[in-house]
Amino acid sequence: MPRSYLHLITRTGSARDEEGVDLADAHAALARAVEGIRSILADEAKAGRLDLDGRIEIADESGAILRVVPFEDAFEIRPGGDRAGRGGVG
Repeated sequence: MPRSYLHLITRTGSARDEEGVDLADAHAALARAVEGIRSILADEAKAGRLDLDGRIEIADESGAILRVVPFEDAFEIRPGGDRAGRGGVG
């Protein structure tokens, strides 16, 4: 299995994945990146904010970036539309 490295880049800094993880293929690496993004942003959402200005870079063992996954690609974002009667905070 190829080893993938998932480097986190945000507005406030970055964290290089020095250990990596063995994943079956590019699809598995993408799934792991999306899972990581959702986990990170879940904590932000609980605090009432969501900063989509970040990404995970998937690299191979040689350090080559194979894919960049922007935070916003980890979600299906739907417009709010008419909020009348929804009892939202405001």
